Amino acid sequence: MKRNIVFEKLFLRFSLVLGLLLLPIIFRKPPIKDWLLVFLWNSATNGIIDRLVVSYNIIQYPVRLLPKRFRINILFDYLLYPIITVTYNQLTKKDKPMKMVVKLLCFTIPMILIEVWAERNTRLIKFRNGWKWYHSFISLNIKSLLTRLWIGGVRRIEEKQELLR
Repeated sequence: MKRNIVFEKLFLRFSLVLGLLLLPIIFRKPPIKDWLLVFLWNSATNGIIDRLVVSYNIIQYPVRLLPKRFRINILFDYLLYPIITVTYNQLTKKDKPMKMVVKLLCFTIPMILIEVWAERNTRLIKFRNGWKWYHSFISLNIKSLLTRLWIGGVRRIEEKQELLR
């Protein structure tokens, strides 16, 4: 059991370092303002949703970063998933809806596979009260599509304002 906790903490630290290394890379591609908006929007909404899910005891994170300060998975909520969302938005900036959905599945399927592995083999995440992997899968897809639609709407509004100038 102690060996598992060491692995889990090492896994979290590795994920943190990887996320921090990816940050400057994802923000190199213009328009940086759009990607910052996506990152911050995704981080904020992730934190709110995860607080609700944890407070209703649907998901638990027994081993996590800063366990005395947070009950949520701050690493995934505020760093890793926002990085993935920015990357997804960059890759689908000019895509039509069907292509966006296919590309989204290329992101969410690996995330769910990692989550299922972590839930079954580690203490990084525990599903409770009937929560299953497909709930996470559906939630991630809906959340990512809503974020993509949101930034698309922001871009359209900005383009119309530029035309009026």
